[in-house]
Amino acid sequence: MRIYLDHNATTPLRDEVVDAMVAVLRHGYGNPSSSHREGAAARRRVDDAREQVAEALGAAPGEITFTAGATEANNAVLQALCAEPDRGRHLVTTRAEHPSVLEPAAYLETRGFEVTWLPVDAEGLLDPQAVAAAVREDTALVSVLWANNETGVVQPMEAIAQLVKERGALLHVDATQAVGKWPVDVGRVPVDLLACSAHKLNGPKGVGCLFARQDVAVPPLLRGGPQEKGLRGGTENTSGVAGFGAACELARRELPERMERYAALRDRLWEGIRAKVSGVRRNGSAANCLPNTLNVELADTAGEVLLQALDLEGVAASAGAACHSGSITPSHVLSAMGRTPDEARGSLRLSVGHGVDEMQIDRAIELLAELVPRVRGAGVE
Repeated sequence: MRIYLDHNATTPLRDEVVDAMVAVLRHGYGNPSSSHREGAAARRRVDDAREQVAEALGAAPGEITFTAGATEANNAVLQALCAEPDRGRHLVTTRAEHPSVLEPAAYLETRGFEVTWLPVDAEGLLDPQAVAAAVREDTALVSVLWANNETGVVQPMEAIAQLVKERGALLHVDATQAVGKWPVDVGRVPVDLLACSAHKLNGPKGVGCLFARQDVAVPPLLRGGPQEKGLRGGTENTSGVAGFGAACELARRELPERMERYAALRDRLWEGIRAKVSGVRRNGSAANCLPNTLNVELADTAGEVLLQALDLEGVAASAGAACHSGSITPSHVLSAMGRTPDEARGSLRLSVGHGVDEMQIDRAIELLAELVPRVRGAGVE
């Protein structure tokens, strides 16, 4: 039996999502831009999915542009929107962002932008007043991760959004980890732009969206066709879009139940680890955290070695972001929170989701209680 505790990296597809995708693959093969019956049927499926995604986000369908995922959406916002000649040359972001924001921000610096890199505290939280204070007249954009992919720390986004709005700046939010696990309502939280990916909420890989409020003009992400109101040229990934829509519909209906269920599993995991493994510390705010995410520091433990041992015993986990797998570089998120390189390297991310049960959690605790002392005794650096 495999125990999958890496749902922040990607999630298994729900049966309902697979069914929606297979129906399109088998019967909805028309090009959504074609005027014949097959094309019109495909267009209706894309439109239906757009409504499902919009409803899950509290948005209007016309504010949703389908993309290949949040990385594309984040890059489009930072590199295209910020490059508009009538905007300022200043960007505000944090040291704990996902690489799909960190790297475009660093690139903008090489192009003459000034970037204000805000710190997070020891629990991974951002001070909303510090965000507001960083906004200037020439600020083109503020970009903040809603929920951290490594620690699960949820930022006080409502306060941040309100303060940024009062200062007259645009706020872009990467909500990839939040959607499907945390209440996300752009009707209540006044963000201007928001990115997310389907595969973080039991949808397919390779599809996501950019929400842009109706009064925010976004330059084309990809030029070369009229698709997505001219914002993203190229034939739509109709089956992927259908799967994304189905995943969002499930998330919208199930969110309260999911949050309660995931939090119970996560807390069971944490209490078990704390009771059976010495020298452990939780990374990130316990009070402001995704219900499914636990990041644990294991003192004097080689995290990569422990991950390999867990994998051999049937448990999939992570040392941090999936895009950093195989790297011995300390997590930039934990470093931003003040952890030393050794503390960061000895940390695991354990994230639960659909299909995980109490029996699996208890087995993972038993294995950690057995393997951590063994890895520590080996003294592998």
